[in-house]
Amino acid sequence: MRILRLIGIVLLMLHSATVFAQTVFFHNFNGYTLTGNPGNEAVLVKFDAMLIRDGKVAAIGTLAELESVYGALTKEQRVNLNGKFVLPGLIDAHGHVLGLGQNLMLADLRDATSQSDAVAMVAKFAQGTPGADWILGRGWNQENWTVKQFPSAESLDEISSDKPIYLTRVDGHAAWANSKALEIAGITADTVSPDGGEIIRDAQGNPTGVLIDNAMNLVEQKIPATSAQQQEEALKLAFNHLLERGITGVHDAGVDALTLSVYKDLAAKQNMPLRIYAMLSATEPKLPELLDAGHYVSADDKLTVRSVKIYGDGALGSRGAALLKPYHDAPDQHGLMVTSQERIRELYELIIPHGFQINTHAIGDRANRIVLDEYEHAFETIGGRNLRHRIEHSQIVHPDDIPRFKELNIIASMQPTHATSDKNMAEDRLGKARMKGAYAWQTFEKQGTIIAAGSDFPVELADPFFGLHAAVTRQDRENQPEGGWYAHEKLSLEQALRAFTLDAAYAAGQEQILGTLEPGKWADFIVLDHDPFAREAAILWQNTVNATYVAGKAEYQSK
Repeated sequence: MRILRLIGIVLLMLHSATVFAQTVFFHNFNGYTLTGNPGNEAVLVKFDAMLIRDGKVAAIGTLAELESVYGALTKEQRVNLNGKFVLPGLIDAHGHVLGLGQNLMLADLRDATSQSDAVAMVAKFAQGTPGADWILGRGWNQENWTVKQFPSAESLDEISSDKPIYLTRVDGHAAWANSKALEIAGITADTVSPDGGEIIRDAQGNPTGVLIDNAMNLVEQKIPATSAQQQEEALKLAFNHLLERGITGVHDAGVDALTLSVYKDLAAKQNMPLRIYAMLSATEPKLPELLDAGHYVSADDKLTVRSVKIYGDGALGSRGAALLKPYHDAPDQHGLMVTSQERIRELYELIIPHGFQINTHAIGDRANRIVLDEYEHAFETIGGRNLRHRIEHSQIVHPDDIPRFKELNIIASMQPTHATSDKNMAEDRLGKARMKGAYAWQTFEKQGTIIAAGSDFPVELADPFFGLHAAVTRQDRENQPEGGWYAHEKLSLEQALRAFTLDAAYAAGQEQILGTLEPGKWADFIVLDHDPFAREAAILWQNTVNATYVAGKAEYQSK
């Protein structure tokens, strides 16, 4: 570490007074950063002073070490952080930025405790938006209700029988519609469920109003598309929301051509206050053209495009996750492959020759096995092993398949709060025997697999400190269950921080420019009220972000 500091100082001295005019000195703080290579060889170091030049870290160290070159700087170039605490900017390795922004403008049903409670929330929202053609919302979760059953269209018909209502489940893999929305989509008792989806029906075969995975498309294609201007407004809402929570970068998991064009326009106008690593959506009709256009990286590294997101299966809560054996609580169901194995192979053969990373969603153990098999087949036939491919979620993996992540050099993109959200239903869905390979963070860590941590917002809340807390305690924010849920899989705080910083940067091929506060990297960092390494783990989620800096610029400051 001392060598690292001295190198930074020597480089500063070589640039004389010209550098000082472009340099800002942050001091009087307690800082932490990982240093060195990604993975379990990285080293956590402390520092209390940092020099930034042209938005990048020039040197870190102690006050005494940096004062040898600090004297030439003016008072205006000094920023006193008043004893607060500094971490590298946190990177959410799996989120949905447009979805988050749109969610901030929809009925939020996350806190509903029953179907009737959710209906009341939608009714209140509808009263506040009388001019809307559709009533839209998200966040319901029947597993959190007093009666853990899917809802019905009839209950929404009480709000409106002539205006369509469409409410997405918290995981985005199921939806609840009223009768008018079903009518507009042409969904009747005679409608056949599409491949990779299911229309839930009652005992008489009539649609109940709940649609699973690909069946959601029947209604969604009837909802008026958002314009580029509306998308830009939603993205800006999301940017502000994320910066307030200390997030300086997001791996946006599935971007269509319109959203990509909005991102590029924002980047060209230098109107992106954080960093987006955009994954092209495999369902985008223009995917071949976007691949032919090649990689895209903005000059300021705010926008990077060189990966593709593929959906493998559905989600566990809606029993859409594809399992090797039947669901423990529904023996007639195995889940759904949203994208068939044959199509996954076709997509790999299309994408890999273009040099794009592939990030494939797989939650169930069958889906994870299929994805691993197809990565292995692709590597043997067309190559591409060095592109740092990922499995998004890596949630329920057969123990025999976990070593294959290491053998195939696959990154496990995992979301800690999924475990604490799912703990009340995962055993019901899987049975205890299959929990051995579920949410197995420490098992992956010990074998040397890179874990990129995220939240999957807006499925989960976007606050990364909720994720850090879940990772190190395996508890919810009410400290349940006592001792932690399958506590042997918890991470240390250092491991969890690495997953949200350096290893997340590695998962985007950006570890040379992001993820730590080392000389030469972008000065993306956050300022906190409390020392996360000194706080009791149970209250880690309560950390308050005072300021968020991207490229050395304060993009958020608390009032």
